[in-house]
Amino acid sequence: MSYEKVLYSLEGGVAHISLNDPGSRNAISRIVAEEVITALGRAEQEARAVLLTGEGKGFCSGANLADTEVDLADPMRDAGLALDAYLHPMISAVQSLCIPVVTSVQGAAAGVGSSLALAGDMIVCGQSAYFMQAFRHVGLVGDGGATWLLARAVGRVRAMELLLLGEPLPAEKALEWGLVNRVVPDDKLRESAMTLARELAAGPASLGMIKRTAWGANDCSLKQAMAAERAAQRDASRTDDFVEGVNAFRDKRPPGFKGR
Repeated sequence: MSYEKVLYSLEGGVAHISLNDPGSRNAISRIVAEEVITALGRAEQEARAVLLTGEGKGFCSGANLADTEVDLADPMRDAGLALDAYLHPMISAVQSLCIPVVTSVQGAAAGVGSSLALAGDMIVCGQSAYFMQAFRHVGLVGDGGATWLLARAVGRVRAMELLLLGEPLPAEKALEWGLVNRVVPDDKLRESAMTLARELAAGPASLGMIKRTAWGANDCSLKQAMAAERAAQRDASRTDDFVEGVNAFRDKRPPGFKGR
């Protein structure tokens, strides 16, 4: 399958999906979002992990305002229509994917681009990376799940600061705040993120279940979280990878997981 604004490749169980509109700093238009969703669906069928990146100097500059259909002369205009149509479905597709997603961030991750990066299960940044809640600069509110993602990662107070002031958050401070997992030199970013994605791709099928239960625990009670863990543990124990893991432990050898 060919894509216009996305690059897709498969390597060692990792589906590498890259935003490919460097002229707009990989701004999210309808076609970009739809191609990302399509590529994620493909990855779910043929890969065991996803590496999500952006081509050029920046990860993603946010929504492509040139692509919006908002009529500024209409007092009843609704900028939220794009959220329903393609922006929020794209974020949901990343977060709900049944395999782990690593996002690799260089340069700017702004607006909904920040949400896209933070929807990954593990987030690796180059030293030049920064996150920016740019919405207030155009008179809008955080979207793409920004309010939920930020508040649960760094707490309400810091989330409020980022959203209300719209100031850049450099990679090192994002790491200090617990917003991202790793910061590496820019020239090592792609290699480091791919290494992590390969490690996840080599893991057991239960990684997808870990992902689902961990995300779900953000929005439920302890009792609900334990019930979700109970159901997932049943499913995990019925995989071939569980049998291999136990046998490898008994044999005192590294397991050879197959992702099933």
